[in-house]
Amino acid sequence: MAASTLKAFALFALALPASQALAAHVEQQAISLDAQSSELDYKNNNLIFRKVRITQGDMSVAADQAQATGLDFENSHWVFRGNVKITMEQGQLTSEEAEITFAKKLLSKAIVNGKPAAFEQRIAKTGKLAQGRADTIDYDVAKGVVHFSKNAWLSDGQNEIRGESLKYNVLAQNIVAESAEQGSQRVHIIITPPANPKP
Repeated sequence: MAASTLKAFALFALALPASQALAAHVEQQAISLDAQSSELDYKNNNLIFRKVRITQGDMSVAADQAQATGLDFENSHWVFRGNVKITMEQGQLTSEEAEITFAKKLLSKAIVNGKPAAFEQRIAKTGKLAQGRADTIDYDVAKGVVHFSKNAWLSDGQNEIRGESLKYNVLAQNIVAESAEQGSQRVHIIITPPANPKP
Protein backbone atom coordinates (compact mmCIF):
# COMPACT_ATOMS: atom_id res chain seq x y z
CA MET A 1 0.00 0.00 0.00
CA ALA A 2 2.87 2.41 0.76
CA ALA A 3 4.28 1.90 -2.74
CA SER A 4 0.95 2.68 -4.37
CA THR A 5 0.53 5.74 -2.18
CA LEU A 6 4.00 7.00 -3.10
CA LYS A 7 3.04 6.41 -6.71
CA ALA A 8 -0.10 8.46 -6.17
CA PHE A 9 2.00 11.24 -4.72
CA ALA A 10 4.16 11.11 -7.83
CA LEU A 11 1.13 12.16 -9.84
CA PHE A 12 0.93 15.55 -8.20
CA ALA A 13 3.76 17.64 -9.55
CA LEU A 14 5.68 19.61 -6.97
CA ALA A 15 7.48 20.56 -10.14
CA LEU A 16 9.81 23.49 -10.29
CA PRO A 17 11.07 24.17 -13.84
CA ALA A 18 14.05 21.92 -14.53
CA SER A 19 13.77 20.78 -18.12
CA GLN A 20 16.61 21.60 -20.48
CA ALA A 21 14.25 23.36 -22.87
CA LEU A 22 12.98 25.65 -20.13
CA ALA A 23 16.51 26.30 -18.86
CA ALA A 24 17.58 27.33 -22.36
CA HIS A 25 14.56 29.63 -22.60
CA VAL A 26 15.30 31.28 -19.23
CA GLU A 27 18.99 31.64 -20.08
CA GLN A 28 18.12 34.03 -22.90
CA GLN A 29 16.16 36.33 -20.59
CA ALA A 30 17.64 39.32 -18.82
CA ILE A 31 18.12 39.43 -15.05
CA SER A 32 16.65 42.47 -13.31
CA LEU A 33 17.56 43.61 -9.78
CA ASP A 34 15.51 46.21 -7.91
CA ALA A 35 16.36 47.33 -4.37
CA GLN A 36 15.39 50.08 -1.95
CA SER A 37 19.07 50.65 -1.11
CA SER A 38 22.46 49.09 -1.81
CA GLU A 39 26.02 49.02 -0.49
CA LEU A 40 28.54 47.94 -3.13
CA ASP A 41 32.04 47.13 -1.85
CA TYR A 42 33.79 45.95 -5.03
CA LYS A 43 37.21 45.86 -3.35
CA ASN A 44 36.08 43.12 -0.95
CA ASN A 45 33.53 41.68 -3.40
CA ASN A 46 30.68 42.25 -0.94
CA LEU A 47 27.29 43.58 -2.03
CA ILE A 48 24.35 44.30 0.29
CA PHE A 49 20.82 45.12 -0.88
CA ARG A 50 17.75 46.01 1.18
CA LYS A 51 14.13 45.34 0.15
CA VAL A 52 15.48 43.51 -2.88
CA ARG A 53 13.78 41.73 -5.77
CA ILE A 54 15.58 39.81 -8.52
CA THR A 55 13.60 38.66 -11.55
CA GLN A 56 14.38 36.60 -14.64
CA GLY A 57 11.44 35.54 -16.77
CA ASP A 58 8.93 33.74 -14.52
CA MET A 59 11.47 33.39 -11.69
CA SER A 60 11.75 35.97 -8.91
CA VAL A 61 13.45 36.19 -5.52
CA ALA A 62 12.38 38.81 -2.99
CA ALA A 63 13.60 39.47 0.56
CA ASP A 64 14.15 42.17 3.17
CA GLN A 65 17.91 41.89 2.66
CA ALA A 66 20.39 40.19 0.35
CA GLN A 67 24.15 39.81 0.53
CA ALA A 68 26.09 38.69 -2.54
CA THR A 69 29.63 37.77 -3.61
CA GLY A 70 29.21 39.22 -7.09
CA LEU A 71 26.78 40.97 -9.37
CA ASP A 72 27.57 39.32 -12.70
CA PHE A 73 25.48 36.18 -11.94
CA GLU A 74 28.09 34.07 -13.75
CA ASN A 75 29.20 32.47 -10.50
CA SER A 76 27.80 34.26 -7.46
CA HIS A 77 26.53 33.21 -4.04
CA TRP A 78 23.63 35.07 -2.43
CA VAL A 79 22.19 34.99 1.09
CA PHE A 80 18.64 36.35 1.46
CA ARG A 81 17.13 37.13 4.86
CA GLY A 82 13.69 38.16 6.06
CA ASN A 83 10.41 37.34 4.31
CA VAL A 84 12.14 35.40 1.55
CA LYS A 85 9.92 34.40 -1.34
CA ILE A 86 11.17 32.47 -4.37
CA THR A 87 8.61 32.28 -7.15
CA MET A 88 8.97 30.10 -10.23
CA GLU A 89 6.64 29.20 -13.06
CA GLN A 90 5.17 26.19 -11.28
CA GLY A 91 5.52 26.94 -7.59
CA GLN A 92 6.93 29.04 -4.79
CA LEU A 93 9.17 28.64 -1.76
CA THR A 94 8.94 30.86 1.32
CA SER A 95 11.27 31.06 4.33
CA GLU A 96 13.14 33.38 6.65
CA GLU A 97 16.50 32.66 5.02
CA ALA A 98 17.74 31.32 1.70
CA GLU A 99 21.11 30.65 0.11
CA ILE A 100 21.03 30.84 -3.66
CA THR A 101 23.75 30.08 -6.19
CA PHE A 102 23.69 31.58 -9.66
CA ALA A 103 25.85 29.97 -12.38
CA LYS A 104 26.08 31.08 -15.99
CA LYS A 105 23.34 33.65 -15.37
CA LEU A 106 20.87 31.01 -14.13
CA LEU A 107 19.62 30.08 -10.67
CA SER A 108 21.29 26.69 -10.15
CA LYS A 109 20.64 25.88 -6.48
CA ALA A 110 18.47 27.19 -3.65
CA ILE A 111 18.58 26.15 0.02
CA VAL A 112 15.80 27.66 2.13
CA ASN A 113 15.66 27.49 5.92
CA GLY A 114 12.83 28.31 8.28
CA LYS A 115 10.60 27.07 11.06
CA PRO A 116 9.40 25.81 8.69
CA ALA A 117 10.37 26.61 5.12
CA ALA A 118 7.36 26.08 2.87
CA PHE A 119 6.49 25.14 -0.70
CA GLU A 120 3.15 25.37 -2.46
CA GLN A 121 1.70 24.88 -5.92
CA ARG A 122 -1.77 24.72 -7.42
CA ILE A 123 -2.21 21.35 -9.14
CA ALA A 124 -3.69 21.99 -12.57
CA LYS A 125 -5.25 18.53 -12.87
CA THR A 126 -7.18 18.60 -9.56
CA GLY A 127 -7.25 22.29 -8.69
CA LYS A 128 -6.03 21.39 -5.19
CA LEU A 129 -3.13 23.06 -3.45
CA ALA A 130 0.00 20.93 -3.12
CA GLN A 131 2.05 21.93 -0.09
CA GLY A 132 5.32 20.93 1.51
CA ARG A 133 7.09 22.00 4.70
CA ALA A 134 10.43 21.25 6.32
CA ASP A 135 13.09 22.98 8.39
CA THR A 136 15.27 22.94 5.25
CA ILE A 137 14.30 22.66 1.58
CA ASP A 138 17.12 22.16 -0.91
CA TYR A 139 16.28 22.63 -4.58
CA ASP A 140 18.95 21.42 -7.02
CA VAL A 141 17.85 22.83 -10.37
CA ALA A 142 20.41 20.89 -12.45
CA LYS A 143 19.38 17.53 -10.98
CA GLY A 144 15.70 18.43 -10.80
CA VAL A 145 15.50 17.31 -7.14
CA VAL A 146 13.69 19.03 -4.27
CA HIS A 147 14.93 17.69 -0.91
CA PHE A 148 12.82 18.29 2.21
CA SER A 149 14.74 17.58 5.43
CA LYS A 150 14.00 17.75 9.17
CA ASN A 151 10.30 17.52 9.98
CA ALA A 152 9.40 17.01 6.33
CA TRP A 153 5.74 17.01 5.33
CA LEU A 154 4.11 16.84 1.89
CA SER A 155 0.47 16.94 0.85
CA ASP A 156 -1.29 16.77 -2.50
CA GLY A 157 -4.34 18.51 -1.04
CA GLN A 158 -5.86 15.21 0.09
CA ASN A 159 -3.16 12.73 1.17
CA GLU A 160 -0.19 13.44 3.44
CA ILE A 161 3.27 11.95 3.91
CA ARG A 162 5.69 12.73 6.75
CA GLY A 163 9.29 11.75 7.34
CA GLU A 164 12.65 13.03 8.48
CA SER A 165 13.75 13.38 4.85
CA LEU A 166 11.72 13.35 1.63
CA LYS A 167 12.95 13.88 -1.91
CA TYR A 168 10.91 14.82 -4.92
CA ASN A 169 12.48 14.15 -8.31
CA VAL A 170 11.03 16.60 -10.81
CA LEU A 171 12.23 14.66 -13.85
CA ALA A 172 11.15 11.19 -12.68
CA GLN A 173 8.07 12.65 -10.98
CA ASN A 174 8.29 10.58 -7.81
CA ILE A 175 8.74 10.99 -4.07
CA VAL A 176 11.39 9.03 -2.20
CA ALA A 177 11.49 8.55 1.58
CA GLU A 178 14.77 6.70 2.04
CA SER A 179 15.03 4.66 5.25
CA ALA A 180 18.73 5.50 5.63
CA GLU A 181 17.80 9.16 5.93
CA GLN A 182 15.00 8.66 8.45
CA GLY A 183 17.21 7.91 11.46
CA SER A 184 15.00 6.42 14.16
CA GLN A 185 11.86 7.88 12.61
CA ARG A 186 9.46 6.06 10.33
CA VAL A 187 7.62 7.37 7.31
CA HIS A 188 3.99 8.16 8.11
CA ILE A 189 1.34 8.31 5.38
CA ILE A 190 -2.25 9.48 5.85
CA ILE A 191 -4.66 8.54 3.06
CA THR A 192 -7.95 10.41 3.03
CA PRO A 193 -10.66 8.72 0.91
CA PRO A 194 -12.42 11.08 -1.49
CA ALA A 195 -15.82 12.22 -0.32
CA ASN A 196 -18.71 10.25 -1.82
CA PRO A 197 -20.83 12.39 -4.11
CA LYS A 198 -24.38 12.88 -2.89
CA PRO A 199 -26.96 10.92 -4.91
